[in-house]
Amino acid sequence: MFFDTSVLVAASEQSHPHHEKAWPLLQSVVKGEATGIIGAHSLAELYAALTRLPVQPRIQPAHAQRIISENILPHFEIMELTRKDYSDVIQEVAIRGIPGARIYDALLLRCAANSSAERILTFNLRDFAELAPDTLRDKLSVPQ
Repeated sequence: MFFDTSVLVAASEQSHPHHEKAWPLLQSVVKGEATGIIGAHSLAELYAALTRLPVQPRIQPAHAQRIISENILPHFEIMELTRKDYSDVIQEVAIRGIPGARIYDALLLRCAANSSAERILTFNLRDFAELAPDTLRDKLSVPQ
């Protein structure tokens, strides 16, 4: 399973509205019952999101780092992109007229395409479906 950052954030914070849907998926990876794959960029996105979540008390940087180092890094395969991957994805979104931060979803989709993932999990289905090539659309799913 390829995890979008949105699923990692939800699984990592109990007060998140999607926590109950994401947590069992994270646990299946931690327990070795499933293979979890993430894009390398998701590590930075997860840190940024956790330390900016509107929760009380705020998640402090050291706590966010501990969540990542204990719950994610030891259990997930990390997909890195090549220079060509970055260049191709930037060209693809530019040709399609897609501006701004949606490039990050497109990059994660490239990571998923380069991986052996059978499912791509996201709470951002609309954006992912719009950006995904036809070969990936059937793999997209929202955790239930």
